[in-house]
Amino acid sequence: MNVTAVAPGRVNLIGEHTDYCDGFVLPFALPHRTTVTAAKTAESRWSVTSRDETVLFDLSNKVVGWAAYVAGVVWVLREAGFDVPFADLTVESDVPMGAGLSSSAALECAVLTALAELGGLDVPVAQRPSLAQRAENDYVGMPCGIMDQSASTLCRAGHALFLDCRTLETEQIPFDLTGEGLAMLVMDSRAPHAHVDGEYRMRRAACEEAAASIGVAALRDATLADLSLLDPHLVPLARHVITENQRVLDTVAHLKAGRVRDIGPLMTASHASMRDDFKITVPEVDVAVETALQAGAYGARMTGGGFGGCVLALVDRDAVTTVEGAIHKAFAANGFNPPAGFVATPAEGAHVL
Repeated sequence: MNVTAVAPGRVNLIGEHTDYCDGFVLPFALPHRTTVTAAKTAESRWSVTSRDETVLFDLSNKVVGWAAYVAGVVWVLREAGFDVPFADLTVESDVPMGAGLSSSAALECAVLTALAELGGLDVPVAQRPSLAQRAENDYVGMPCGIMDQSASTLCRAGHALFLDCRTLETEQIPFDLTGEGLAMLVMDSRAPHAHVDGEYRMRRAACEEAAASIGVAALRDATLADLSLLDPHLVPLARHVITENQRVLDTVAHLKAGRVRDIGPLMTASHASMRDDFKITVPEVDVAVETALQAGAYGARMTGGGFGGCVLALVDRDAVTTVEGAIHKAFAANGFNPPAGFVATPAEGAHVL
């Protein structure tokens, strides 16, 4: 018996570096997705094949490289007490890698969905994001929050996912761009994008230090008045998280009221905060944001962990070509590599085909 499961990449509409601070995020799933086909094997091991490369493993030794995301899911399911069947897995994906669109979470969630179906494992859907996150945190070694795995698992077509990263409560927020004559243009800056170690880890540690200095469990509990309690080098980092959480709440309020265009200034303010306070942008994404705004976007911001990756621009549907063309011209004028653009429509989370 073969089982095929898919899980999408995601963009985060707003709420960056708030997830590991027990804050709020608002991602939506992309139509780009990872497909995993699984079949049971009589051999006492697992295999995973992608792009003509096959990796065999049995968890007796640590798996490294891209296959670690797959082995991590097997490991975490077994650690949670599930009898994971030995299987051969085949992976295909059109989620761009290294673009900040959560290709790793898409892989984890597709593997988890396929193995749960193949083995008849009673893994509650609400528990799956936490399992996939633990695979990435404890096995792969990436200290990510729970947003990416939640989005890849729980998102619904036509909606953004409002996630409280402390309680893990979720709410599906209607996000009908087409009905409003709007489009979400995603521009992959194609700038180098890598933060498994280094900068991302440093930001997370600094946020935890700031929360401890203030005397709260996480920066989700802090206020702007608390900034006076911090060492100067921690102030801008904490200020970003505090103000970004509020921007998520304000964005949700606008969307619930049907004021989709009004989220534009919040997106732009989010980017300014990431650029000036959290310092995670690079020239390519800054130029993309500035150019999109000059070309008529209602708002624009970098999405993802930073240091490269993609920019979101909220534009009128008939202005997509104009804005995308302006960004291409700006990149050429600055000597950057050509960007890649597409229009993102909120899609469905992980499921079995």
